[in-house]
Amino acid sequence: MPPDICATRTTAARKDVPGWITLLLASSCGLIVANLYYSQPLAGPISQSLGMAKGSAGLIVTLTQIGYCLGLLFVVPLGDLVENRRVVVASLLATVAALMASAFANHPAVFLASALFIGLSSVSAQILVPYAAHFATEETRGQVVGNVMSGLMIGIMLARPASSLVAGLWGWHAVFVLSAAAIAALAMILYRVLPERRPVTTSNYGTLIASLWRLLLTTPLLRRRAAYQWFLFGAFSLFWTTAPLFLAGPAFRLTQHGIALFALAGVAGAIAAPIAGRLADKGWSRGVTGWAIALVAVGFPLSRLSEDGSPPALGILTAAGIVIDFGVSASLITGQRALFGVGAETRSRLNGLFIAIFFLGGATGSAIGGWAYAHGGWNLASWIGFAMPMGALLFFATEFLGAKK
Repeated sequence: MPPDICATRTTAARKDVPGWITLLLASSCGLIVANLYYSQPLAGPISQSLGMAKGSAGLIVTLTQIGYCLGLLFVVPLGDLVENRRVVVASLLATVAALMASAFANHPAVFLASALFIGLSSVSAQILVPYAAHFATEETRGQVVGNVMSGLMIGIMLARPASSLVAGLWGWHAVFVLSAAAIAALAMILYRVLPERRPVTTSNYGTLIASLWRLLLTTPLLRRRAAYQWFLFGAFSLFWTTAPLFLAGPAFRLTQHGIALFALAGVAGAIAAPIAGRLADKGWSRGVTGWAIALVAVGFPLSRLSEDGSPPALGILTAAGIVIDFGVSASLITGQRALFGVGAETRSRLNGLFIAIFFLGGATGSAIGGWAYAHGGWNLASWIGFAMPMGALLFFATEFLGAKK
């Protein structure tokens, strides 16, 4: 570990995370990360409203995820340098500004630039997750991280139906205005009630950022876990970018309200997070990881079991979404549980690298999904989605050749 980074000073007791703090952090993470996904089911209406080309609708989601990756690499490491509450609140205020810019954008370039900054500033959620892990004991770290991440995953999954419902009532601009108001209120609450977590270090920002490459090269666990999640989150993003386009198309002709109800079912996948955390605490990370990857792979052929537009097809597609969400959530929690055991002094940077790498997979999945649907419909998109977890499964098989985790 770097010699210039020491222990962490905090004003809270180190017995375990109080229940109310866990609930607050879970709710906060869900509300923050939802900003990355409000535009997924609205890619079509937003692109039409702003006069964007049909094949470029996927850029709306892709640029938000690219911004998130940049924030993970250049903002999240501040969690190992600066008092965490201050970083979180500053990021939230920047999110409010970006959301308001999106709400009042009347040109594609303005909206896409705002989308990039929404992603860049929403990384405060990934400062709060290692913040929670810091206060947890070793015996309950997986459980605490799983509980906080279940809030984050619920935020991801509720974002899509919530944005569809709001857009159906008041238009897509209202989605961003309401989110800006909610994030502003959250910033005030967190500033007032969160305990301090102040890293003690003689390092500076430049040294901290330079250490990211060294951490990536010297932490095989990080590379392996990030690779799994790159494939899985790519498949996840492809599914949730293209499925709303598919459902709004000629086969189903669903309205925004219908798409919202479809997306709402995906929330069921969030129950995987606390379950996976508890199993990881018992030392079953490898088995959970294998099953999680397999579930994501199964989800895509499952979605093709019925003829497009037929009565059973919508139910089957919904079940596929739940299966995919469940697998992605379980794999994510086991990966974070393993990484947070490496050491408190590098926890924010390891988490930032981990999330950044797999969000690049998500950005790739969204971009490919938009292109695939425009050129080959759901059939092509679903086959590409299936190929991504199969890549993770092949890599996971190498664990049994002698590698650990």
